[in-house]
Amino acid sequence: MQNLVNTAVIDAAYFVAGILFVFSLVGLSKQESAEHGVWYGLIGMCIALITTIMLPSVTNIQAIIIAMVVGGVIGVRLALKVEMTQMPELVAMLHSFVGLAAVAVGYNSFLEHDDITGVMLNIHLVEVFLGVFIGAVTFTGSVVAFGKLRGFINSKSLMLPHRHKMNLVAGLFCFGLMIYFVNVEGNIAALIVMTTVALIFGWHLVASIGGADMPVVVSMLNSYSGWAAAAAGFLLGNDLLIITGALVGSSGAILSYIMCRAMNRSFISVIAGGFGTHVSINSDQDYGEYVETNAEEVADMLRNAKSVIITPGYGMAVAQAQYPVNEITRKLRGMGIEVRFGIHPVAGRLPGHMNVLLAEAKVPYDIVLEMDEINQDFSETDVVLVIGANDTVNPSAEDDPDSPIAGMPVLEVWNARQVIAFKRSMNPGYAGVQNPLFFKENTSMLFGDAKDSVENIAKAI
Repeated sequence: MQNLVNTAVIDAAYFVAGILFVFSLVGLSKQESAEHGVWYGLIGMCIALITTIMLPSVTNIQAIIIAMVVGGVIGVRLALKVEMTQMPELVAMLHSFVGLAAVAVGYNSFLEHDDITGVMLNIHLVEVFLGVFIGAVTFTGSVVAFGKLRGFINSKSLMLPHRHKMNLVAGLFCFGLMIYFVNVEGNIAALIVMTTVALIFGWHLVASIGGADMPVVVSMLNSYSGWAAAAAGFLLGNDLLIITGALVGSSGAILSYIMCRAMNRSFISVIAGGFGTHVSINSDQDYGEYVETNAEEVADMLRNAKSVIITPGYGMAVAQAQYPVNEITRKLRGMGIEVRFGIHPVAGRLPGHMNVLLAEAKVPYDIVLEMDEINQDFSETDVVLVIGANDTVNPSAEDDPDSPIAGMPVLEVWNARQVIAFKRSMNPGYAGVQNPLFFKENTSMLFGDAKDSVENIAKAI
């Protein structure tokens, strides 16, 4: 009777935690409710952890608590230390931990399945194989994504000969190995071989993707980590882990699909590591001369404008310029000038990166618009401030079919009467290509640290 009560309580707690995770995703879908979403997720995870520790099957509670405390301290320290601009790197690294955990759970479950026979054994072996495979791919793929975002791995695509055929062969080989693995009722050598192939496969999959598409890769790895967690849930017989993994996996896949549409990319090519292929970069092309300006001239343009659009990018995040940008916004709006923000779906290195920064600086939500909402208004705009953005405002996406960003929808800022581009130098953006926008007749370059430049403009206004 006591066991029935315990089971009922545990199931109820897991149900409540699962509902809270759903509420968390719903809350995180909008800026206004994002804080509530975080709290829902936090409370749900606390319930899940406490309930799991109380399971009758859990014996060494002291070791688990010690591990949780150590992991919690490390996690809090990292979260407090990491800058907002480094958040994509942290997310990628956390995905790698989930993948590694799935591999460890898979091996542990394989080594402790002596009491399973018949059809249930076959099902268990498939779960083990798939869990280890997904976890291994997620682990090395996330490490490569972290390296590219961090800068110690080249952001360019790894263009190995016959790379797509190599991926296909690796996938078919692992599928055949799974059939063998099940038929022989488990073989540790086959599992080790598959793990090795999966680790190489995950590394090659992400290494073949160009730096310009890393935001989508991080989102897709988020989905992979969710499926890895779900696989671990099946192996551990933990319903909540299955639910949570499925939520993360499906939401990550949906987000990746939305981002692929925003970047005019094929969703299948994400999975196949097909980004950034069949392109050429002409570094010798002569774009002409650029025109340089200063803070006083920009302030004068803004004072005489009727409408202004600000398009932020990763450079604004690095410089922490969102606060003086908001100061300029308040001053111009106080003068009766219309000011709005145009946000590209993949501005920065993580979806929603710019929205979070602007919300942090107290920029009103109603003047922060998505690319599709504002693109048609550039032709009627007097001044556009491109603050730290590069690839997301590059006309090569429309004009150059050989560009690494060819076909990617971009903010058409060049249609405005005057464009001011804030940059430290004329170096190309993360995609590694020069931006012809900077050489157009209606574009002026304002060089220097974005925060200093915006503060000087605010003073001049």
